[in-house]
Amino acid sequence: MVLAWVILVVAGLLEIVWSLALKEADGLTRLGWSVLGVGVAMVSLGMLSYALKSLPVGTAYAVWVGIGTVGVAGVGMVALGEPVTWPRMVFLGLIVAGVMGLNLESSPQQQADDTPAVPRS
Repeated sequence: MVLAWVILVVAGLLEIVWSLALKEADGLTRLGWSVLGVGVAMVSLGMLSYALKSLPVGTAYAVWVGIGTVGVAGVGMVALGEPVTWPRMVFLGLIVAGVMGLNLESSPQQQADDTPAVPRS
């Protein structure tokens, strides 16, 4: 289970890479950036798929997308000159809070408690 989380976090970080590469690809008109973006996206998606073998889909997908969203927005603000405004920071914080909430809600103990009993015949 720990390995699945590590793989999921790496997949989320790769989502940042492919998103930025596709930005540089200029509508897939720049071959090198296009190949990098699409290739890293495929690796990231494959890693997400592997992590889904042992993690809840809703939580894993939210973590994957959340890392990508917050990461790309952060890089945009720090390195690409995108505006840093309090509403953007609040909404990014809400994304982080939502992902953390889903993770807490999907704890293994919670899943065990929520599993319906199957009557035996």
